[in-house]
Amino acid sequence: MSSTLAAVSGSLGSIGYGLAAIGPGVGVGIIFGNGTQALARQPEAAGLIRTNQILGFAFCEALALIGLVMPFVYGT
Repeated sequence: MSSTLAAVSGSLGSIGYGLAAIGPGVGVGIIFGNGTQALARQPEAAGLIRTNQILGFAFCEALALIGLVMPFVYGT
C-alpha cells in the first residue's frame, strides 16, 4: 500500500526554463552596473562603452527570450 503525499503535474521543463531566466536578469544588472562605473571613470569613452553595453544587453536578453519560448516548443 502506497500513499502519495504530493503529486507534481504539468511540465517541469517550464519551471526549469523559468528559473533559467534568472541568469540573464543578473547578467543585465551586471552589464549596466559596470557600464555606469566605466562611464564615471572615463567619460571620454562613452560611445564605445555604450556600444559594448548594448551589445551585451542584447545577448543576455536573447537568452531570456529563448528561455521564454522553449517551454512552448517542448511543452506537452
